[in-house]
Amino acid sequence: MCRFSLGLVLVLFSAVSGEQQHDYKGYSVHGVKLQNRADQRFIQTLESKGVDVWNYGHPLDRDALIMLSPEIRTEVLDELDERDLTHYLHLANVEEALKKHEEEINEWKSTNSRNSRLFPFQDYSRYAEIDAYLERVAAEHPDIVTLVNAGKSFEGRDIKYVKISTTNFKDSSKPIYFMDAAMHAREWVTPPVALYSIHRLVENLRDQDKDLLENIDWIILPLANPDGYEFSHENVTENRMWRGTRSFNPEVSATCYGADINRNFEPFWGTIGVVHDPCSLLYPGSEAFSEPETRIIRDIMLEHLDRIQIYMDMHSYGNWVTFGFGNETLPDNAVHLQFVGSAMGASMDPLKLPEADLYKVGNSALTMYVTSGCGQDFGQTIGIPFSFTLELPGYGFGFLVPPRFIEHMNSESWEGIATSARLSRTYYSARMRSES
Repeated sequence: MCRFSLGLVLVLFSAVSGEQQHDYKGYSVHGVKLQNRADQRFIQTLESKGVDVWNYGHPLDRDALIMLSPEIRTEVLDELDERDLTHYLHLANVEEALKKHEEEINEWKSTNSRNSRLFPFQDYSRYAEIDAYLERVAAEHPDIVTLVNAGKSFEGRDIKYVKISTTNFKDSSKPIYFMDAAMHAREWVTPPVALYSIHRLVENLRDQDKDLLENIDWIILPLANPDGYEFSHENVTENRMWRGTRSFNPEVSATCYGADINRNFEPFWGTIGVVHDPCSLLYPGSEAFSEPETRIIRDIMLEHLDRIQIYMDMHSYGNWVTFGFGNETLPDNAVHLQFVGSAMGASMDPLKLPEADLYKVGNSALTMYVTSGCGQDFGQTIGIPFSFTLELPGYGFGFLVPPRFIEHMNSESWEGIATSARLSRTYYSARMRSES
């Protein structure tokens, strides 16, 4: 058996990626059956060897999925065999899958534009469309919506969020629910859920949800990583799997771009669950908060820290609701986090499609994988009582969810968001009483 040479593999990976772009010719995705936590952790170690882990799996329940380039496929599969890990071919041709994905999106846009107007939350909208929607909602509903331009991305795009409040954020008896989406560029399913949440609170407020608007203030940032997101759209067959920002620092690397926002926060920055090669998908940046996009999220939290009761960082994919900490320690209120997360999952599970798993809830390190520098952990450590990561469904397509699933994902996820919001209000009210 030929063992990996880590240096050789990284060289190969860098040579193939160039500026981390691919044509994905010859790439494949493989399922791996996990028997225990050691198997799950082994899957995570493959990331340092250039393997793109699509799903880390869960022992005896959910298979891991790994994308392999032709250059490293044989070595990785041999190592799986050596460890007696059962594996199978899940997707034979990533390049063809990306082409089909693009065709489905184009057909979706074409069909729906003929029949009716597509709203941004019904589609995989581009940056300009999302920006225009935020501008329009704020202009049409100035009594409850304030549009905030939080600053510029690395490439100079405005990063905007909305504040939704019946009292212009002046009532301290109301908790704040802070939600963001698309930290990871390739996770296209997350902005529609954030935009749909705005729609449900502002444009389509239903009787059963009036308490969510009247008793809670909202901050919704639908596109946390606009540069990476746009890059992933510009040429789907080459850039679709892009994950990070698009920052460039020639003193760090002359060829590789970006950092993983969700590894760029404090605490524990750069200690576990990262790869310090700047060409890696899991590169945490040159230091904590090196990315302007990360600093914007941090500053929102700090500005409203006295009232943010819940922080929901939306990702994809896998049907998870997780909380900190990524280093396998637990917050003091872990029982309450488990309760709120479980209630959230339980409200979404009855609505799920057959293609999706039931939601799993728990500490992110103990259920999925260890990590450092994620937004969830930062929010928890600075004092946000309920800081979660919501991993949306993949429906068997991984990151390439066909747009026909968007409407269902939006409505299903909204039920979980509403449940967590109401519970956060209950906890916040109890806290206010105890402090008075």
